[in-house]
Amino acid sequence: MMMDTIPKWQRVTGWVLSGILSLVFLPSAFFKIAQPRGFIEEWSKTYPAGSALPLGVIEMTLFVLYLVPKTRYLGGLLMLAYLGGAVATHVHTNDGMFFVPVIVGVVAWLGLYLRDRKLRALVPLVAE
Repeated sequence: MMMDTIPKWQRVTGWVLSGILSLVFLPSAFFKIAQPRGFIEEWSKTYPAGSALPLGVIEMTLFVLYLVPKTRYLGGLLMLAYLGGAVATHVHTNDGMFFVPVIVGVVAWLGLYLRDRKLRALVPLVAE
């Protein structure tokens, strides 16, 4: 039985898009976990100080789940839920940056879609 293959350029593009997420999630998780000078003061304007560490651990965990092939769907769904909370926070604080987590979510799922044959079968873009 011949499996449908994804063109190499699409797989590479998918992994590049997924890798770009590391520019968002790794620094964000690092700051929440390491809490360098001045971070908690700024963080506390929106969230309780004690929430930074657990949220940093959650960010790191869901990003790893997203990258690991066997847990990619779980990671993608958890990432989407987390980003929904980020959208709500931006809207609640009226800072106008609510579109950033929306874009991150689109990039995450586009990256997964481009590199994943099973996801393409589940959500086809054209009728076949």
